[in-house]
Amino acid sequence: MENCHNSFEQPVGFSVPDWKDCQMPQRSMVSGNLCRVEALEPEKHTKDLFNAFLEKNDGSEWTYLSYGPFDSLDVFESWIKHVSNENDPVYFAIIDLKTEKPTGICAYLRIQPANGVIELGKIHFSQLLKKTTIATEAMYLMMRRIFDELGYRRCEWKCDSLNAASRNTALRLGFTYEGIFRQALVYKGRNRDTAWYSVIDKNWPVLKNSFEKWLSPENFNSKGEQIRRLSEIRNNLDE
Repeated sequence: MENCHNSFEQPVGFSVPDWKDCQMPQRSMVSGNLCRVEALEPEKHTKDLFNAFLEKNDGSEWTYLSYGPFDSLDVFESWIKHVSNENDPVYFAIIDLKTEKPTGICAYLRIQPANGVIELGKIHFSQLLKKTTIATEAMYLMMRRIFDELGYRRCEWKCDSLNAASRNTALRLGFTYEGIFRQALVYKGRNRDTAWYSVIDKNWPVLKNSFEKWLSPENFNSKGEQIRRLSEIRNNLDE
């Protein structure tokens, strides 16, 4: 929508006359064909997640995260007990429906119901989840809840500007790059310049359609390999 002018002929943002505060995200489960995303619980998820993260235990998987690595199961459990009680971030476990095991973590954070803004982050995929169809479906389920169920106007993705993997993932999922916030954070004793990405509500219908077409069984061959890339499907829908 185009910006408008007020009675003083000053340019102002477009009107949102019927806007109401969004809901805070609940900890209820959301399920797809390959995975479900459910509230992170110490008793239910600690051991299996810890074992999943042990698939690569040299510490490199934790470099760009504000949390971890964890030296022991007890330390990891203590962390989960702490964060699972928070209202912002709201943490979730990603469950592989074939194994019924958690293979990753994600969260809603920096939640602003009054402005309709929310961030999708705190994401840590184990080696069992990385570069899988389940990983994409989990992000789709989280985004679908943001826009279709909770009515948010804007979903953000932020990461260390040096985290090439996260930046590439944001673009692959259809987020728009917005710029770098220099010296935005200090974490793990070092500076972080933060790269910002977003999806807004008017973009969501095309993104949702592209996710659903990509996730369709018809888009995978007998070996489970994708036939069309997500970006290819999205670009064709945009034309």
